[in-house]
Amino acid sequence: MARASSSTGTDGSDWSEAENDAIVADYFAMLADDVAGRPYNKAEHNRALQARMGRSKGSIEFKHQNISAVLKGLGEDWIPGYKPAFNFQMSLVDAVVRWLARNPQWLERTAARPHGMHAAVSEGAMLWIGPPPTRSNTPPPPELEQMSALAAKFDVAGRDARNRVLARAGEERVLLHERANLSAHGRQDLASKVRWVAEEEGDGAGFDIASFELDGRARLIEVKTTNGWERTPFHISRNELAVADERRAEWCLLRLWNFSRDPRAFEIRPPLDAHVSLTPASFMASWH
Repeated sequence: MARASSSTGTDGSDWSEAENDAIVADYFAMLADDVAGRPYNKAEHNRALQARMGRSKGSIEFKHQNISAVLKGLGEDWIPGYKPAFNFQMSLVDAVVRWLARNPQWLERTAARPHGMHAAVSEGAMLWIGPPPTRSNTPPPPELEQMSALAAKFDVAGRDARNRVLARAGEERVLLHERANLSAHGRQDLASKVRWVAEEEGDGAGFDIASFELDGRARLIEVKTTNGWERTPFHISRNELAVADERRAEWCLLRLWNFSRDPRAFEIRPPLDAHVSLTPASFMASWH
């Protein structure tokens, strides 16, 4: 296979665009099996690529680790057995982006629901909710700056915000969690009143789910969902920020991450700039 200038593998020679495309496709084939819980053999995949490309086992394995790093930066899931290696070049990023463009259904995959919407809600519908990623409880990894730059370049936050299939699945998952949590604490009276506001009324309310604290106080939840890691950036609207400020005692943001594989969440409350950096993403143009 002809070699063109591209990212360099551990065997010292450059990877061509065709090679990058081939190994990215192979990686996603394994990742699809991994997410679905289907058995697959990494060694067999590696041997097949060795035969196809004339690359060494170590070079191919390292490139798979590079792909994991790219996917992490793009706010996507990756194969746990290939620990992200961050000294990759943009040619590999381009190959991953090409694959995603050719396979748009990948970005719309969602987690299986623990129960149907009309099934009895149980504790099995409850989410794992941990602390938000802060310097005190989860120090940022050294590659965070590189990951953040990659996410910004490809507008990962905007991609997730526009993915209504993913957003709706996340909201539904939180709806189930809120009902299950209230029921588990003996507040079936409140569980029956939890509302999916975004589904019933649209996105203008400034929150997605109207729920309750155990003592009956209002709990207004804005849901942000990603298939990526916990530090994947997200968009928040001016209206959502305004409602968060106006109803600080009631409003919270529930961030769902790793959604397609094993949904997890953390909660942050106003003021949001105490937890995250808020960067203006657009401007309104008007005539004088």
